[in-house]
Amino acid sequence: MIGQFTAAYIKHGKWFVGYVEEIPGVNTQGRTLAEVKKNLKEALELILETNKEIAHKIHGKKPALEEPISVLVE
Repeated sequence: MIGQFTAAYIKHGKWFVGYVEEIPGVNTQGRTLAEVKKNLKEALELILETNKEIAHKIHGKKPALEEPISVLVE
């Protein structure tokens, strides 16, 4: 599955700060824009993977119907 999110970058002194607008807690920093982009992608992947693992632990062995969901965000 490929998801698309909005990454925002801000130059803060000698550092760049990046965050994903749609998912609180996905943020990072780097000395270069390339570094913060790489870090942000890794942070997003980790958060999505962790959230899925947590959801599966909460539901245990109960069967769950899982399906993609799409929304238009403007």
